[in-house]
Amino acid sequence: MPVSRDPEALVAKYSDPLVYTRPVRVRTGYEILRTTAYLQKNLERLRVPFFVLHGAADTLTDPDASQKLYEEASSTDKTIKLLEGFLHDLLFEPEREEIMEGIIDWLNCRV
Repeated sequence: MPVSRDPEALVAKYSDPLVYTRPVRVRTGYEILRTTAYLQKNLERLRVPFFVLHGAADTLTDPDASQKLYEEASSTDKTIKLLEGFLHDLLFEPEREEIMEGIIDWLNCRV
């Protein structure tokens, strides 16, 4: 599954020996599912500031899950941006500089 619309970024990413490209290990998959289930049951307990960025065209993780997080969390300082046409790995998309600026701006407003 493609995670970016930038072919050069994908080559760079998957050429990096530190990027794990083999199948997910059973224990890792189990822990992801267990943690996800816990978080889904406890979203209303989330009260810290947070910023959700999600590519609306992401086929690896469901953008609706990010929307649910945003809607159900009790935090009063929360922001969501669903980026139309963007895929999973936002910092490898062609617009990565703009995305990083948005993250930095969000953080700078809070420190």
